[in-house]
Amino acid sequence: MEPEERQPVRLSTARSRELGEELRRVRHRARLSSGFVAEALGWSLGKLSKLETGSRGTSAWEIGTLLGRCGADKPTRDRILSIASEADTGSFLRLHRASPDTLTALALHESAARTVTVYEPLTIPSLAQTEDYAFALTRDRDATQARMDRQDNLRRPGGPETVIYIHEAALRVVVGDQKVMRDQLLRLTLMCGWAQISPRVIPMTARSHGALRHPGALLTFQEPTKPLAYTETETATVFHDEPTAVMAYQLKMRQLERLVLTPAQSRDVFARWADAYDRERRA
Repeated sequence: MEPEERQPVRLSTARSRELGEELRRVRHRARLSSGFVAEALGWSLGKLSKLETGSRGTSAWEIGTLLGRCGADKPTRDRILSIASEADTGSFLRLHRASPDTLTALALHESAARTVTVYEPLTIPSLAQTEDYAFALTRDRDATQARMDRQDNLRRPGGPETVIYIHEAALRVVVGDQKVMRDQLLRLTLMCGWAQISPRVIPMTARSHGALRHPGALLTFQEPTKPLAYTETETATVFHDEPTAVMAYQLKMRQLERLVLTPAQSRDVFARWADAYDRERRA
């Protein structure tokens, strides 16, 4: 067996952790233990463990050997080798092949996060949507279920403290119908009393600011893991853990915090809009 070579301490990056998680998932799908795979490849168990947690690198040839030993199919091999061949610049883009909610980098980092802060300008953010609201947006049951699973993961005991900034304009845009909107606003009203998640309203009366233009999310972790920011577009999500890019998102969230209503005021706005949609539905 190959001994674990001495290497300088290397901090993982968002991309290296994503790559490691992809490799771990391939091994788990093959129902192979880490000990068995390490021995079959002539690696130390430490080498495989560090590779799967993103705290060490290796060659594309060794990754290909690992994928072959685990029986990965060609599309999986091609996708993972493409990730492995990327330059680790601190920013990377992931296409939405199925749904943004199923991206490995997103699920992995939301599960590990200490705090999550999100903002979307004209829709209720994904982490606060009801199932009916999500389906009215996506028209896709699988994508909707993936979004609900993602929310369940955040609400687990010990999950991250999550702050969700919602512009009041999003409360006025009817998604689905009045019943869908009423139920969504009731859900947000109830969420104001949840322990780990805080939805906050940016009112229509808030002054105009550049921070309101684009969606964004910021995740923080236990040290020494660096913060991670991301933005979802129509076809892809762009991730950043490069310090300068992250600082821009940190500034954005601080600026949004100056515009939002208090938790109690936000709850009143949600309840008022829920009542308005209920009256419209009954009219």
